[in-house]
Amino acid sequence: MRHITPIRIVAEISDSPLRPALSSQPSQGWRHDMSRPPLPIGTWGSISTRVAKTDEKGKPVSYLSKANFRDHDGHVRDVTAFGKTKTAAERAVLKKLQDRAKTNQSGELTAMHKINHLLDLWEKRFEGMVADGTRSPTSLDTYRRALKNHIRPALGELRIVEATTPRIDTVLAKIKTTAGAPTAKTCRAILSGAMKLAVRYGAISVNPVYEVDAIEAPPKNPPRALIGEEVTLLRKSLAADERAVQADLPDLTTSANPAAAQALHQAFEDADLLRPSAQ
Repeated sequence: MRHITPIRIVAEISDSPLRPALSSQPSQGWRHDMSRPPLPIGTWGSISTRVAKTDEKGKPVSYLSKANFRDHDGHVRDVTAFGKTKTAAERAVLKKLQDRAKTNQSGELTAMHKINHLLDLWEKRFEGMVADGTRSPTSLDTYRRALKNHIRPALGELRIVEATTPRIDTVLAKIKTTAGAPTAKTCRAILSGAMKLAVRYGAISVNPVYEVDAIEAPPKNPPRALIGEEVTLLRKSLAADERAVQADLPDLTTSANPAAAQALHQAFEDADLLRPSAQ
């Protein structure tokens, strides 16, 4: 039986940049790049500030603030600004960042715009549809009240990108509690239309209102069973109506089919046969 001598392999560690040492662990820089998500389009990273200039005594007289901004072509670029104080420099660069975010390919809407700006655009478009006759002026008045009393106070100062599904769901739930389900439904319709417009302009990619819970309310006139007097009146009215007789409706009034009974009940509610004009 052959004897196999174990061999020990020793890796050489070199400081030369031309001969980098191999390692089973990724470099810190590689791990950092892989774990950091890219900046969303039209947004920026943290702002850093340093002393740019000092006087003869070493006292700072100028500061430089800088932040990385991801432009709408996908490239990340430095945005810088100077100021006499640290606060002034940071304010100056923040203003530059905000102005840069307001300009995208459409030139009208970005994720960093406030929701109030989006609602202004949506309201203007709705006014145009009213002028064209495709929407009712009454609907516009209703929507304006909902905007003024509920939507703008709750969401108007947020950025479009901050209008997440959970946040909108919470706001609509509160509106339902304080103003009722019909008003909450109106507000949901407005927000859905506005966020749809934001998707069309490329400010966001998904309408956050789509996943919001449906707003339900008990019906104003819940179904009920007919009393004896109503059943008798219904049969007499159907028997006296020629079209009802041709459709065999009088025979259906004696049916034990629950679906037929429910259909007749709905027809009775719609016709309101107890009114003199229906007799």
